[in-house]
Amino acid sequence: MKKDMVIGVLGGMGTYATIHLFEQYAEMFPAEKEWDRPRIIIDNRCTMPSRVRAFMYHESVDQLREEMTDSLIHLSNAGCTRILLACNTSHLFLPGVYKLHPELQEKIVHIIECCCERIKESGSNEVYLLGSEGTIDSGIYQEALKKRGIACSCPKEEEYAMLRDCIEAVKQKKYSAQVKKVFLDLINRSDSCILGCTELPILYDRYRDDVTCRKIYDPLLEGLRSIRREYENG
Repeated sequence: MKKDMVIGVLGGMGTYATIHLFEQYAEMFPAEKEWDRPRIIIDNRCTMPSRVRAFMYHESVDQLREEMTDSLIHLSNAGCTRILLACNTSHLFLPGVYKLHPELQEKIVHIIECCCERIKESGSNEVYLLGSEGTIDSGIYQEALKKRGIACSCPKEEEYAMLRDCIEAVKQKKYSAQVKKVFLDLINRSDSCILGCTELPILYDRYRDDVTCRKIYDPLLEGLRSIRREYENG
C-alpha cells in the first residue's frame, strides 16, 4: 500500500455533497484499524462564488479562480499527494489554475476523465448526462465521451430549472414529493446515466429503490476508485 498517500478535498460546493464524499471515502477504504486508511484533508470552502454563474455569466471568475488556487496550494503544501474537487463545474476553471501553477496538475484527480474512462470500460456506447446547466452547456463531458466513441444526450434547456430544483433541494436539505418525482423522471429516462453534479448522488441514494436506470455513474466515486487503486498498488 502507498502509505505516504494523503488525499486532499476541495469541498464546500456544496457542504452536503462534501459530507457524502467523506462517507464514500470511509466505505472505499474499509479498515479494521483507522490507520489502515490514507489520511484525508478537507477544505470545505463554502465561501467561493458560484461556479455555474461564473461559467454562464462570467460572474466573479477571477475571485473564483483565486480562491480555488489558494485552497489547492494550501492542500498541496499540507502534504496532499492526490486532490479531488468536489464539484463537477469547478473543473471548467482548472486550465486557468494550471496556467499559473502547472505543478498542481499532477496532483489533481480529474473526476470527469475518471468517470468517462469508467463508462468506456463498462462497455456503454451511449449515456445520459444530468448535471448543472454550466456543466451541461460547457460540453466538458460531451467532449471527453466523444474522444472515447461514446454518445451523450442531455435534458433540454427548458428542463434546466428542474435540475436546479433537485440540486438546490440537496444544498438546502429540503426534500419533497415533487423533487422525488422530478428526479426519478430525469434519471429513469435512460439505461445509463452520469450523475454529473455532486448533489445528485445524494438524491440517488435517497430514492434508489425507485430508480430503474441500470448503469449509474458517480464521478466523485470514480475519482475515489482511481485513488484507491493507486493506494493499493503502492
